[in-house]
Amino acid sequence: MRENMIACGGFNFYPSLMSTIVTDENFDEIVLKSAVPVLVDFFAQWCGPCQAMMPIIDQLSAELDGKVLIVKVDVDASMNTAQKYGIMSIPTFVFMKGGVEVDRLNGGTSKDTLLEKLTGLTRSA
Repeated sequence: MRENMIACGGFNFYPSLMSTIVTDENFDEIVLKSAVPVLVDFFAQWCGPCQAMMPIIDQLSAELDGKVLIVKVDVDASMNTAQKYGIMSIPTFVFMKGGVEVDRLNGGTSKDTLLEKLTGLTRSA
């Protein structure tokens, strides 16, 4: 878990205890080559709505372990990936399948909405 820790304002911040942090350097290898559908959570450390979504993302990650890969991209640390996917607001949730974006949601949303979209991706897998 320590590799996901981010120092912020003198505090140690854990963006998510269940999700993997991906960067510009490893995004293609982890996300685009994934054998399972992927939910990419574009976030920032300072973003209140992003923080509010963390427990939901963690719950989904635990519930769908092995069926879906859930990763987080810090838009401040991985600007190239954020720019490549046209991230203009956060949080933004990008749903990927076979290395291709198939859907996206902008802003905070409910667990049910995310679960519905992810379940649809796994059914058609």
